[in-house]
Amino acid sequence: MAAYQSYLETHQDRFLAELLEFLRIPSISALPERAGDVARAGEWVAQRLTAAGVENVTVMPTEGHPVVYGDWLHAPGRPTIMIYGHFDVQPVDPVELWTNPPFEPTIVGDRVYARGASDDKGNMLAPILAVEALLQSEGGAPVNLKFCFEGQEEIGSPHIPDFMPPHRDRFACDLAVSADGGQFSETEPILLMSLRGICGIQIDVQGASSDLHSGLHGGRIQNPIHALTQILGTLRRADGRIAVEGFYDDVVELSSEERAAIALVPFDGDHYLEELGLEEAFGEPGYTNRERGWVRPTLEMNGIWGGFQEEGIKTVLPNSAHAKITCRLVAEQDPARIIALLEEHITQHAPPGVEVNVNPLSILGRPYSIAADHWGNRAAAAVLKEMYGREPYQTRSGGSIPITGVFREQLGADTISFGFGIEDENFHAPDEFFRLASFRKSQIAYCKLLAELGKSGPPA
Repeated sequence: MAAYQSYLETHQDRFLAELLEFLRIPSISALPERAGDVARAGEWVAQRLTAAGVENVTVMPTEGHPVVYGDWLHAPGRPTIMIYGHFDVQPVDPVELWTNPPFEPTIVGDRVYARGASDDKGNMLAPILAVEALLQSEGGAPVNLKFCFEGQEEIGSPHIPDFMPPHRDRFACDLAVSADGGQFSETEPILLMSLRGICGIQIDVQGASSDLHSGLHGGRIQNPIHALTQILGTLRRADGRIAVEGFYDDVVELSSEERAAIALVPFDGDHYLEELGLEEAFGEPGYTNRERGWVRPTLEMNGIWGGFQEEGIKTVLPNSAHAKITCRLVAEQDPARIIALLEEHITQHAPPGVEVNVNPLSILGRPYSIAADHWGNRAAAAVLKEMYGREPYQTRSGGSIPITGVFREQLGADTISFGFGIEDENFHAPDEFFRLASFRKSQIAYCKLLAELGKSGPPA
């Protein structure tokens, strides 16, 4: 048994106690009243890095929630690997659907239930523990190490693009490894080939100066809700294809080999619909259900409101109506260009009699993709094959991790995914949990990955 494995086994009780302590911090980045808790989680991470033997640990302020940096740079001639994760979590509503309080971590069998258990506190703590094991048991790491842990991923990392440029030298690396990710199942590993980007807008439609009596004024002036629904109806065709001119111009179509790799990943369409309580799928024609969710762009209404919302009836003609829309983007779509196309389309289709404003939302991230044969992915694949006894599937994600685009643009560094969450672990939902078997496995996997990256390194 390797020295690091013995160290990990010896200290598992302490590591679990530390995970529970971390999970008790209600670091919800979306809620302003929790900003202090997000900062407290950052301080906890900084202290834990220092305890592991990481050097130059700093909690770095941004215009919003902080970033935690640390490094260990004593492997001359070896690549510099930056480990990424996030210590902020999603809101917990509806709290009544939780079996136990979301910030009172509860162990049931070999699972720990708490908000952030899988996304991302359990996953991001594992590489810190792995590095501690290497430094304490073997006297060093096989690569140079940097750490970048942020407190705003769950709100789209809005301040990271402005934060990173002045700190390029500090965060410079050969490769980033994201602990914010997962595997296909307990027995099936994956390599993540792409993440979709994201952007969003709010449409505000303003009519009269106040709500009006619908009997006295209805039919005489424009109703903002009618105007808004008329606009929304022009954004997407009946078959699901987006109708905004230019929306698909920069979309890179998949090769036949890439589509074949996606088709190899198991997917039960009937079970998918059954879990959602639906009888029929829907989406852009010409693509499979999985392709629509992984590699095609979307435009979705996330919320719409206006007028009287309470029980019963109130015969008003509302003076305003609003909608929130987000788009998931694929290579090579530019979030700023998509927002400009949406603004132009909405302006062109705004009906008379109301004022229509389009306001970009703060969530913004570029799509990200990486080749299967990238040197980082080759190292990850070798480790995963050793640990799972089989080749990893090549998968893609319909979600977004905005900082991956920042790493590529600002640092010239690609990012591989190396997390151990599993899709059924209810991240972003009540009763989120993390398998403790995955927590233990991921610590060993990170030690093996760093060794493999130290042997391979980037191409000359």
